[in-house]
Amino acid sequence: MKLILKILLTAIAVVILAKFLPGVEIANYTSAIIVAVVLGLLRVTVKPLLIFFTLPATIVTLGLFLLVINAVIILLADYFVSGFAVSGFWIALLFSLLLSLFQSFLYSLLNEKNENSWN
Repeated sequence: MKLILKILLTAIAVVILAKFLPGVEIANYTSAIIVAVVLGLLRVTVKPLLIFFTLPATIVTLGLFLLVINAVIILLADYFVSGFAVSGFWIALLFSLLLSLFQSFLYSLLNEKNENSWN
């Protein structure tokens, strides 16, 4: 149940960011849910491989290269999902930063709600 809520919260964040960021377009809410699922799958499968292969660059840049990896994940999601479009690398980088912030905020609300429901 928590996984479904996280996917829906990510889809909401994608829709909100697409409304405010120029260069990011989402066709409909179904595409947003598909983007959320694809991002989750890419983060679980592709991101660890990218981190492993770019470890020297990540170490030299003191971890800042991870931002580039996140932008590449967003661009891969753009490639795989037809109703989702990102206009370029810099927009993908900004989108990934803002999406991470939104997810942190929304997931913290989810955790607070779950903690309060047990009391």
